[in-house]
Amino acid sequence: MNKIFNFFDLHEGEDKRETVLDNVIKNISFRGANAWILACAIVIASVGLNVNSTAVIIGAMLISPLMGPIVGAGFALGTFDFPLLKKSIKNLLIATMISLIVSFVYFLLSPFKEAQSELLARTSPNIYDVLIAIFGGLVGVIAITRVDKGNPIPGVAIATALMPPLCTAGYGLAIGNMSYFAGALYLYIINCVFICIATFAIVKYLRYPKVHYVDQKREKRITQSITLITLVLVLPSLYFAYNLLKEKKYTTKVKEFVQTEFSNKGFTVIYEKLHFKSNPKKLELAFLTKKFSDEELTSLKSSMETSGIENTELVIHQDSFDLKSTILSEIDKRSNLVNSKDLTISELNNELARFQLTSPQLNQDVKVLFPELSFYSIGLQQHYAKADSVGSRVVFIYSTSEQFTEAQKSRLHNWLKNHFPRDSVEVINRPEYTTSN
Repeated sequence: MNKIFNFFDLHEGEDKRETVLDNVIKNISFRGANAWILACAIVIASVGLNVNSTAVIIGAMLISPLMGPIVGAGFALGTFDFPLLKKSIKNLLIATMISLIVSFVYFLLSPFKEAQSELLARTSPNIYDVLIAIFGGLVGVIAITRVDKGNPIPGVAIATALMPPLCTAGYGLAIGNMSYFAGALYLYIINCVFICIATFAIVKYLRYPKVHYVDQKREKRITQSITLITLVLVLPSLYFAYNLLKEKKYTTKVKEFVQTEFSNKGFTVIYEKLHFKSNPKKLELAFLTKKFSDEELTSLKSSMETSGIENTELVIHQDSFDLKSTILSEIDKRSNLVNSKDLTISELNNELARFQLTSPQLNQDVKVLFPELSFYSIGLQQHYAKADSVGSRVVFIYSTSEQFTEAQKSRLHNWLKNHFPRDSVEVINRPEYTTSN
């Protein structure tokens, strides 16, 4: 058993306590360089949230110095160093105000006011955020007290995410949305408090010496205050986590209902919107072709209740006209407007090509295949195929310098029919023509 405890012993690899405290105290103050670094990090984080860039937000968290006064407050509580606690809280408030003002000004001036997913993710904290803050804080403090700091510190900065909630709170102020402001500020407070509590726990575990003597009653009051603050912050987060779980379960049931009742039956859903927070809840749907009768709508509402989707109004948008035909007609109309000019030009080119029978390639082929020809002329002639219709035929007139055999005439005729497969072909021998082509 002792071997197991020794395996998890935090005293092994521990740095000198004076050195640790000196480093903690140096990182508390927000003056000069630290204030500039904080302001720049806030701008970077705000830009990342504004353009929904996770990579930029992570970069801002890595350079943020916000962890300093929070860890300082935890060390102060653990060692009962009340002047250090006062200094830490003061600097944390200064850092918070700087962050809120800078992010507020940025989002006030930014032309992009739409709430992106990265912003919305910081407006509804729950118990999972509490767990991240606690265990992230534990890792951070353990790393701070080591001789070899290692790689945990950057990871802690990313995991505990102090910067994005503050920027989201500034965004809420800038657009006048107090719900966003309150949710993001609550997440920020959760992170600060539970990182501080995690630091306090590690400092007590490592038995850092008390700076000031505190009697047992006062020490008990401090412990009770920490417990009360923990409960005050944890209980709302449990409620939010419960609501999140209910929403996930409800959304899953709705998706299964839509899939079973509509998609699997071949009905194309072109619009779907779920109003979870309304009372009663509302599911809006629209379909490409399907129109439902009153009996079918009653049956669908019954199926919803059977599927466990309660207190939900089903709204199916269906107009009196055929939506599919209207869409297709509009597509055809726009397509005709765009392509009518191109189609006309293409048809004219095809028609001209039928009359322009001679070409350099044709001349070359005739000379190679039929060197006996001394002259030829080729053209397209219109004729009346029937009494009420006009047709066309290819007329090939030729003369030869030598006698043309029947086999040669047949070969010429077949070659022309193959070259002009869509037209009838007439071959005419004119011996009196002696002019070469």
